[in-house]
Order: sequence, then C-alpha cells, then structure tokens
Amino acid sequence: MKIPHQIQPLYDDGVIDEVLRQLMSGKEATVYVVRCGKNIRCAKVYKEAAKRSFKQAVTYQEGRKVRNSRRARAMEKGSKFGRKQQEEVWQNAEVDALYRLERAGVRVPQPYGCFDGVLLMELVTDDDGTVAPRLNDVAMPQEQALEDHAVMMEYVKRMLCAGIVHGDLSEFNVLVDNEGPVIIDLPQAVDAAANNHAEAMLTRDVNNMRSYYGQFAPELLNTDYAREIWALYEDGQLKPDTPLTGLFKDDAEDADVDGVLAEIKAAWAEEQERLERIDAAGADD
Repeated sequence: MKIPHQIQPLYDDGVIDEVLRQLMSGKEATVYVVRCGKNIRCAKVYKEAAKRSFKQAVTYQEGRKVRNSRRARAMEKGSKFGRKQQEEVWQNAEVDALYRLERAGVRVPQPYGCFDGVLLMELVTDDDGTVAPRLNDVAMPQEQALEDHAVMMEYVKRMLCAGIVHGDLSEFNVLVDNEGPVIIDLPQAVDAAANNHAEAMLTRDVNNMRSYYGQFAPELLNTDYAREIWALYEDGQLKPDTPLTGLFKDDAEDADVDGVLAEIKAAWAEEQERLERIDAAGADD
C-alpha cells in the first residue's frame, strides 16, 4: 500500500521496510501493520490535536512534568512551539508508560521507540500470526472470565504500584492472545500521585473490567476491587505481591448524632455544676 506521509521518514531511514496494511483507525491514532526486516510490527501514527476526538485531554495531562522550563512556559502560553511540545509530551507519555509497565510485569505491547509521532511496537498476535482480537470481540466461559478478570486486577495493581493509572481502560483497550489479556492504548495514562482525578479514573477502569467480565461470571458484579486497591495504595500498603480479595469494608460508620449531642449536653451540665460550685465557694468566703 501507499506509505502514509507520517511513516515516510521511517521508511527513508530504513527503520520500516514496508507498510503492509492499515490495522485500525481510532479517536487518537491510526495503526498500520509494517515490516521491519524479517519482523512484522505495528506503527501507531498519532493524530494531530485538532483531529483527535479524545475528550478532556487536559484532565489527563494534569501532573505531567516538563523538565525544560522553556518548554513548560511555551506550553502554558499555547504558542505554536508550545503546542508542538504538548504533542510530544502526549505521545511520549505512552512510550514511557509502556516501558515502565513492561518492567513492572504488566503485559503490554513491547515498544521499539517513538519517531516524530510514530510509535513502533510489537504486533500482538496468536500462535497462527493472526492479529489478536480486542476483548469486546471475545466471549468466554465463566471459568475463563474469572481467571482473566483476576489477571486484569493484578495488572491494575501492578500499574498503580508503578505510579500509573491507565485512565481509559475498557474492553476496547485490551487485546486477548493465547496467553491472555494485553493492555494497550496508554497516551492518556496518568501519574497516580500527581493527578487529582487518579482515584476516579482507577475506579472507572476497574468497574469497566468488572462489568465486561461480569457478563460471563455474574459473581464478579458484587466485587469492589477499585476501593480495595485504592485504600491499600493510600495507606502505603499496596505492593506488587499484595493479595487482593475484591472485598472492601468502609470503616466509617454512620455518625451517632443523638449520642454525640447527649455527650455535649452532659459535658455542658458538668461545666455548669463546676461553675456553680466555684460561685458558691466564693460566696462562703
């Protein structure tokens, strides 16, 4: 097929030898199947900000640090240079997340580098070389749903231990090969410690997984992994080997308003008695 203009520089430099076909086009990028020597990989070409339909990008970018002060000022001003830098930050977020999660033991496509808005990475396939389907195209028996959901909760936990929340995790951002789930699409990944929306995003991610797998294993619909994982994280007790149960008990019991008022009234009465005793003693003198 004709080489897309964004990929042309990689073709000219010998990084990519052939563009075989377009794999998919989404809200933020178009993905192509490419040949690099003897290897078949995929090239993710990011769309420009004006053509991207990803909503609330600013929310996801909160907390992302830019070390170069000149770049940071330009991004704040929204100049042409600043917008270009913002695009690089958006694209590099996925590359950084892929490398970090790979080290953390989370199954993601292996990255091979990002070149001028083109992310080159592993093409996830089955044993026959067929491109792995997305989770939303996969039906499964109850036992498999329970097993794969447990794997996904393990990945979410490990991601958070690495300081990352996916932020857009759903059945559309998970591939399934012969070894199980593979998490994809991470340009919106957020810093769990620096983004004020991290807890809400993690809750949505986890509940999306619960809803999908719950179609095949209804008992999952009664689990509460989101609050369990986040509570452990906030308490500093979340580790890669921390066991998860899917259960969460809120320690905050309903306030006993009547009891509190009774205690206040009793304390006030005791104080009045004390003051009366002081006044009586003064009168005796």
